[in-house]
Amino acid sequence: MAAFVLSNLVGLVRQILVSLAFGTTIQLDAFNAAATYPDLIFSLVAGGALASAFVPTLTGFLTRGDRIGGWHLSSAIINLVFLILSVLSLLSMLLAPQIVQHILAPKFSPAQQALTVALLRILLIAPTIFGVSGLLMGILNAHQIFLWPALAPSMLWIGMIIGVLFLTPTMGIFGLAWGYVLGAALHMGVQIPAVLGLPARKYFATLGLRFAAVREVGRLMGPRLIGVAAVQVNILVSTILATAMTGGSLSAIRYAWAVMTMPEVVIAQSIAIAALPTFSAQAALGKLSEMRSSLAATLRGVILLSLPASVGLIMLRAPIVATFFQRGAFTADSTELVAWALLWYTVGLMGHSMVEILSRAFYALHDTKTPVILSVSAMGLNVVFSLFFSILFTKIGWQPFGGLALANSLATGLEMMGLWILMRNRLGGIEGNSIWNGFIKSAAATLAMGLVLGGWVILMQDQPDWATAAGGVLLGGIVYGLAIILFRVPEATVIIQFLRAKLYRPA
Repeated sequence: MAAFVLSNLVGLVRQILVSLAFGTTIQLDAFNAAATYPDLIFSLVAGGALASAFVPTLTGFLTRGDRIGGWHLSSAIINLVFLILSVLSLLSMLLAPQIVQHILAPKFSPAQQALTVALLRILLIAPTIFGVSGLLMGILNAHQIFLWPALAPSMLWIGMIIGVLFLTPTMGIFGLAWGYVLGAALHMGVQIPAVLGLPARKYFATLGLRFAAVREVGRLMGPRLIGVAAVQVNILVSTILATAMTGGSLSAIRYAWAVMTMPEVVIAQSIAIAALPTFSAQAALGKLSEMRSSLAATLRGVILLSLPASVGLIMLRAPIVATFFQRGAFTADSTELVAWALLWYTVGLMGHSMVEILSRAFYALHDTKTPVILSVSAMGLNVVFSLFFSILFTKIGWQPFGGLALANSLATGLEMMGLWILMRNRLGGIEGNSIWNGFIKSAAATLAMGLVLGGWVILMQDQPDWATAAGGVLLGGIVYGLAIILFRVPEATVIIQFLRAKLYRPA
């Protein structure tokens, strides 16, 4: 989690520098549109394999003490992912004009489409690197090593920062694209020493098509690929809809998404990545009662952190966006656009966080079908909601891209509810009374924090944005912390006891 916090800080610096250089201009819209496609093919080939199939299968080998079998599996999957992504990337480079014109940005002007094509061809170098790097992450996580994989995202942002600072002054938006490629290389490079230091390390030059474990990964990946495809198609639909709206709409929702996912990454993704190997080991040993307790404790912790983060970000969204980005090409109008999208994205923060945990619990049970069915259904609803809310917002007189963000939040909330109900049935309960009790106390503490922050924003309306944002975060954190202590939330008691033991430990 500490490494994810660092990643968020470095990512924030990257986002600030990008906003300073490009604001919400059509050049950045072209970059964001082009970046959608490499993410798509990486997610289809490697992203689904990592969380849903590869880590649980590899953890099974390690739990049984079969390290040679684990390295055989790891080598085969890396070789397959490298081969598939390389072929797809090369073909996509050749077909880049058609991909941009008919899929990514059909509403762009011819000049903007040409820029998007040129950027896409550079960015397509990265998916193969990310594919191998993602699998290195899985190998380290299965060995209960989390620091180096968690530092990898910071390396991506550092590459982009280098691109903005040293390449964009002469290369323009192309410097940002080459910085992205450099970041992908650093993303992989930071993990290689840790992988080389693992016990009984061995590489097999094989695709492993006859290896039962490779086929098991393929079996588990199949449903997950459908889910990943649904998510990426949904992102694609949002991109297409945003490109048809007011100039800067696409960049606004991308900025807002980046801000919303900062607490989501720290709170949920870091916990989910660390929890998956534990869930997988408990499932492999048939200890479902232990898994039930682990899952319940994890969900309580996620609720305790994500609920106040959501309300705090909603209350302080405008001063936070202004503090982070409003300089250079990023104007006050840009702040208003991003804050509007951020409002509706942040409504879904707790839903996104819960989905991260619940879906991994299914993966640990070697069940990829259930979360995929729900994900596809949610993404289908998301497309419908996107069309509906964008039209509704336009009729009301609101910026329609806010409807795209609201659609995402609503669909994710429904997905979370479905995962919760089905996992509860699967495990014979998830200690619901304990989780519900924690939610009520967290909600009460969050309400107190929200009321204080509302008064703070009014009091500080004529003061600098940075003072409003920083003071609000500090004040909100103090109020929420005192409230959960007052309400005797068990997690708060555990933290206090832990700190007291550390501070007053005998020499």
